[in-house]
Formats: sequence, structure tokens, C-alpha cells
Amino acid sequence: MLIARAPLRISFAGGGTDFEAYYAKYDGAVVSATINKYFYVFLSGTLDDAVQITSSDFRMSERRAAGEPLSLDGDLGYLKTVLSEFGVTHGLSVFTASEIPPGTGLGSSSSVAVALVKALATLCQRRASKREIAELASYVEIVKLGRSIGLQDQFAASFGGLNAIKFEATGTTVTPLRLSLEVRDRLERSLLLFYTGASRNAASILAQQRKATAEESPRVIESLHGIKADALAVRDALETGRLGRIGEILHESWQRKKRLAPGVSNEAIDRLYQIALEHGAVGGKIAGAGGGGFLLLYCEPHHQAAVTRVLESEGLSRLTFQFDDGGAQVLVNSMPQVPGLTYPEGRWIATGAGSV
Repeated sequence: MLIARAPLRISFAGGGTDFEAYYAKYDGAVVSATINKYFYVFLSGTLDDAVQITSSDFRMSERRAAGEPLSLDGDLGYLKTVLSEFGVTHGLSVFTASEIPPGTGLGSSSSVAVALVKALATLCQRRASKREIAELASYVEIVKLGRSIGLQDQFAASFGGLNAIKFEATGTTVTPLRLSLEVRDRLERSLLLFYTGASRNAASILAQQRKATAEESPRVIESLHGIKADALAVRDALETGRLGRIGEILHESWQRKKRLAPGVSNEAIDRLYQIALEHGAVGGKIAGAGGGGFLLLYCEPHHQAAVTRVLESEGLSRLTFQFDDGGAQVLVNSMPQVPGLTYPEGRWIATGAGSV
């Protein structure tokens, strides 16, 4: 058996500037951190030489006889597309599971791709770099599947840690933020995550955002310029230890993010966010594209009990977490190489979706 995992992430600022429609013209920037909640991939051989794919999150399973081509449609199309890129046609069982429900804004879809690419690359006996893993996962999501997403999640999941990520037409640069242990601990202790109980399909929100960006909507471009400046301000605040500023930037950036597309927020989310502010949170945002999922808050420890109490009374669930530094990893590998499995050399270049 081979077991691999990739972490989920929280993004402080910069989301939206990682779309090719924006960064190819203006450059983009994101500051994010991966957390110790993971997407897992389990690979094993099959006795009948078939290909078996099972997703615990979607509660679905699909089997194909040896040599039978994989249909790339359906909810499992994501996994099957990655398998197809590696030439998987027989003798492999794939089981996937996440610690967090899908569609909740923590980058789970990209963690799926990253974890599976990492697992299959290892099975090919390929020492793929973190960059290669991120690029291949980006290729599958953006080019093969045509998803309206950016690049931040794949790079966050593959590299792991607290990073400033810069997106340019010529490539993506990941710079780890080296904080003192005291500053890192204070930051970790000042962040709260609450599950709103509402997962969402980010596709429509992101598709509208990408379309508005490509069409140079003044409202959206101006907001994205501000969101990029927020990411740079977060980086500066972290590097100088001015953590109180993080909450203020989160709040300011959330107001800009709500102008990117309809559905980013709604009346219920706005009410919950206001309640959190009234009980001591400095600022926050809905993670990911918006519309539901997890609410990220910056809140000093002495106010956290009050914020937790009032949000839980509203039906939200708090998620305890810590930062992750490992990125995509193989935890167990006792599998022999599967015959016919091929590392997709060169096919990971995201031609047509912006260089990664």
C-alpha cells in the first residue's frame, strides 16, 4: 500500500490575483498557510487487475475492468483525469478521504489533485519536486478540467508552510515567511475557524469573477489591485511582528472581496460576521471563493471564549487547527511499481491557462 496526503490551507489575502486573467497583466500575490487538516490518498493493487476508484467524501465508487478506458465524467472525473495522465489502465485501487467536507473554502479540490499526483509520481519512482507536483496538479485542474480557479491552492498544498506566493506570466515564486517562534505561536493562537454548516459550489462564483477580470471590469480590477496590496501588507505585518494589523487587513480585504462577484457573501454570513466583530474579533473573511464554508477570524485569545460561545449558539462549529509545514508527503510506501504507469513528462505545462 502507498499512503499520501496533502494539507488544506487558509489564505490571509490575495485570492483572485492568482487568476491568469489578472496576474498575466498585473502580477499577483497571495499570503497563505497550510494547516494540519489533510486530504489522504490510499493506493493498493487489485487481485483482478481492474481499476477501482472510491471516494469517501462523495460516497461513490467506480470500477473498470483491466484495459477498459476510464470515462472522465461524473463526480469522480477529477480523480480519473489524474489517473489518465499517468496512464493507469489496470491493477490499481484508489481510495480517497478528507478530514474536512468538500466545498468549504480550504482548498480541498486542489489538495485532492496534489495528493494523488504525489502518490502516483512516487509509484512511478519519480522524485518529483514540490514545484512539479504543483504544476501538474494545476495543469489537470485548469487545462484538462477547465476549472475557473487560480494557482494558489496547488502551490500551497504541495509546498506547505506559511508562504508569500507571487504569480507572474513567467512563473510562480513561493517564498517561505521565516517568523520567530514567538510570532508564529501568537499568530496561530489568534486565528479561529468556524464551519458555517453550508458548503458551496465555488464554480459559479469563480467563473463570474474570472469573466469580469478578463473583461477588465473597473470595479473588479480595482478590487483586485487592493486585494494584492492587502497581501503585501499582510506579509509586511507578519515579518515585522505587528500581528494586530492582520485582523484589520482581513477585514479590509473581505470588504473588497465581496465586490468581486455576486454570491461571495449573503445576509446570513454578514450577520454572523458582525456578531463576531461585536464580541471581540478584529476581522475575518469567508475562506475560499465565499458563499459558505469556513469563517476565518483574527481574534485575540482573551476574546475567543466569547466569540466561540456566541457563534456556537448560532449553530457554527469551531475547528481547532495548527499550521502544517510538511506539504504533500508520502507516509507509507510498500507498493511495487505498477506496470505501464508513466510519469507525464512535459504535459504539466499549463499552456493556454498561463505559465505556471
